[in-house]
Amino acid sequence: MNIYVSNLSFNTSDVELNSFFSTFGEVTSAKVITDRETGRSRGFGFVEMPSTEEGNDAILGLNNKEVEGRAMSVSIAKEKERTSNGGGYNRNSNGNSGGGNRRW
Repeated sequence: MNIYVSNLSFNTSDVELNSFFSTFGEVTSAKVITDRETGRSRGFGFVEMPSTEEGNDAILGLNNKEVEGRAMSVSIAKEKERTSNGGGYNRNSNGNSGGGNRRW
């Protein structure tokens, strides 16, 4: 079960996140997401637990739990939506980037 955790303190580490959830069962992974440039926590993370039952128990037990003055929000993680265009640059067959055959 993949679990989304938000409203984390910016001081929460992967190890602490793992510790919160391990009291409810086995934790496969726990990751606090960090900013690429600064390395600072972005205040949310993901936890994976192999047991759905233990994951649900953790969600119920930890949602709104206050840690360092912040109430964590814990829920089942939603799958990342995939876009049909692949995120690439859209260029049509005549070399324009869209908008038809405009003349300036």
